[in-house]
Amino acid sequence: MKRGFIFFILLCSLATSGHVFAQSDIESRIRALEDVLKKQAETIKAQQIMIDDLKAQINKKTEVAAAPESKEKPAEVQPVQKAAGLFGGAAMSNPNISLVLNTYGYSSNLTTEEVRNRGIAGYTTRGIDRRNGFNLEAAELALYAPVDSFFNLYATIPVTEDGAELEEAYFVTTCLPRGHQIKGGKFKSGFGRLNSQHSHVWDFVDAPLPYRAFIGDEGFSEKGIQYTYLLPLPFYTIVGVEALQGDNDMLFGSDAASGIHAYTAFFKASLDIGNNSTILFGPSVVTGKTKTDTVAADSDFSGDTTLYGLEFTYKWQPSKDRGFKIQSEYLLRTQSGDLTDAGSGLGQSLERSQDGLYFQGIYKQADWEFGARYDILGLFKDDYTLAGEKQDWGRRPWRASGMINYNFSEFSLLRLQYNHDESDVTGKPNDELFLQFIFTIGAHPAHKF
Repeated sequence: MKRGFIFFILLCSLATSGHVFAQSDIESRIRALEDVLKKQAETIKAQQIMIDDLKAQINKKTEVAAAPESKEKPAEVQPVQKAAGLFGGAAMSNPNISLVLNTYGYSSNLTTEEVRNRGIAGYTTRGIDRRNGFNLEAAELALYAPVDSFFNLYATIPVTEDGAELEEAYFVTTCLPRGHQIKGGKFKSGFGRLNSQHSHVWDFVDAPLPYRAFIGDEGFSEKGIQYTYLLPLPFYTIVGVEALQGDNDMLFGSDAASGIHAYTAFFKASLDIGNNSTILFGPSVVTGKTKTDTVAADSDFSGDTTLYGLEFTYKWQPSKDRGFKIQSEYLLRTQSGDLTDAGSGLGQSLERSQDGLYFQGIYKQADWEFGARYDILGLFKDDYTLAGEKQDWGRRPWRASGMINYNFSEFSLLRLQYNHDESDVTGKPNDELFLQFIFTIGAHPAHKF
């Protein structure tokens, strides 16, 4: 009986010890699970911060890409906060990179030398930089990214057969009070419609005659600073001013003056007309000191230049696959100064007041686009007064163009274009045929409406 009692006591002791050990083991496991859950909660919290920041960025980009047609889509991405923690910070610090290849085949009834020496008498001595056969316009590298919560940074670097060029490199503020923005560095001026766009988003291969005669084939990019203000109105309205270095060799020239010598002001407004139609319009002006050799052969012009512009765009788009767009710009240039012969050094006073207009229409049906354009110079004003005597350059320069686009996707395009160019005063036309290919890869910011 003693043995049984002792055995019973031992069993109870073991049971009690096992219970204690089991309870201790369970509590240990619970604490371990709590530690794991705590770490997981911290991880989830950090991931949620990253997700919220990424959503904010996506929403901002979506607002840019899908804004109502009455709003001009900004070329720059809106302010985005950098993601913090985990891998978000590194992702947001890496710049978005894209490459646009713009290349075309070209055929003309003129020789390559005739095309390159084909100026517009009374307007510009500069010819057309293209040759019969294959041409590479550029492989354009673009980079953009938020710097921090205060600035975004952008750069555009076209690479041609002659080498690389820094077309744009500028910052944009993201921290100013609502509606205010400052841009600084080298950028495409806000003057006019086409000038503020890159050539690969144009509806035609080349720039219209007024741009070629007054600004240059690709518009002008300048070093300087720009201030814009989005007015608090029920429709899109923006005003802007710029102070520029004045390097464009047709409008101004880097040697025209020391330091800043060109200034720009512009106003743009956009209105909805019904559910499917939008108009965009506004005036622009740029003025500054000029020194250029593009006025007359073997001569230099020094003086003052002012260029006025008026833009108008109408867009009708009842669906994604169908639409129609009308676009036009009127330019008026006035110049006053001296034209000096490069050989003799003799100078004569020169006064020029000349204008130009282009008008184009584009119809879209599914992946196809059909367009026509008409350009003319000297429409209302064609005054060229040298040493007090008005010069007569004969025929009024004009050109007519037609094109067909096929969009394989939003990243690739094939364009066939024909120009009948009567801009030469001798009356010898230039019949041109283009077959253009444009390809885009990488992350690319939204284009303006």
